[in-house]
Amino acid sequence: MSPEYFLRSLLLIILATFSANASNWLYLAKLSSVGSISEEETCEKLKGLIQRQVQMCKRNLEVMDSVRRGAQLAIEECQYQFRNRRWNCSTLDTLPVFGKVVTQGTREAAFVYAISSAGVAFSVTRACSSGELDKCGCDRTVQGGSPQGFQWSGCSDNIAYGVAFSQSFVDVRERSKGASSNRALMNLHNNEAGRKAILNNMRVECKCHGVSGSCEFKTCWKAMPPFRKVGNVLKEKFDGATEVEQSEIGSTKVLVPKNSQFKPHTDEDLVYLDSSPDFCDHDLKNGVLGTSGRQCNKTSKAIDGCELMCCGRGFHTDEVEVVERCSCKFHWCCSVKCKPCHRVVEIHTCR
Repeated sequence: MSPEYFLRSLLLIILATFSANASNWLYLAKLSSVGSISEEETCEKLKGLIQRQVQMCKRNLEVMDSVRRGAQLAIEECQYQFRNRRWNCSTLDTLPVFGKVVTQGTREAAFVYAISSAGVAFSVTRACSSGELDKCGCDRTVQGGSPQGFQWSGCSDNIAYGVAFSQSFVDVRERSKGASSNRALMNLHNNEAGRKAILNNMRVECKCHGVSGSCEFKTCWKAMPPFRKVGNVLKEKFDGATEVEQSEIGSTKVLVPKNSQFKPHTDEDLVYLDSSPDFCDHDLKNGVLGTSGRQCNKTSKAIDGCELMCCGRGFHTDEVEVVERCSCKFHWCCSVKCKPCHRVVEIHTCR
């Protein structure tokens, strides 16, 4: 093996590892919600950050709690969206927090990168609008009258600042010099798709003004969608994600559909490089808990059904008694009183 070939191979391995671990900053979600990141010395101790992120932390101390909340928001939304699937976004107390699931170029990794990037943009934007940050506030560019006849006013969400900070902080590993591997391109694309899920679903909210609640005129502002809406959009993109490979257009490296019969993906779509494992068996080393012990739906034919969720291993059925509120009545004024009702339900869990 020639020295040149060895060095080139080593560089490719380093770049692949470098970009594959780009989600390590999500470990911020594991920090206690008590206290805050308020001192530069704290930035040096934060697990999962690369040096350039540590530098950003020191320059933007007041924003870092929002970044942490964004990481928590992303993990919670991921777990909600995948609650009925074999891989349910379970986290570990190690790096990376999702285990090696996200180090492979699968569609699951694509979703994690997208929802994480969106989480930071969303959380930082929310902090801007609520007045938590000195560096930003409401979006004052949204002013004046509108063609629809209302007046732009109120506090429009400063999504431009949130998106810009997300790009700077989340994308920093991938944008490092020389990081042009197909995995780096995949991560950058999905990061941007996550932010687009917010940008393309901004809402107009209005308040009416006039005598006795009439709407003689109204003022409106631009607001982000609920983060659940962002999660729903990205879950749909996950289901329709495009398998891609690297190609060159001139001197530029790009990702194109692996199947040439598929139409090119857009900036809003998720892309992936590798097929997903089946997630059936316990593999803690790779962050896969398997489906043994998971609840399943006996009557469903979808992925949450016992046949698919349990990977053909069968399932246990147990009867448990649950207590619910029933026969509720409103008593003037002002309480609702209910009776406890007991019923027996069947719970199915994978073997």
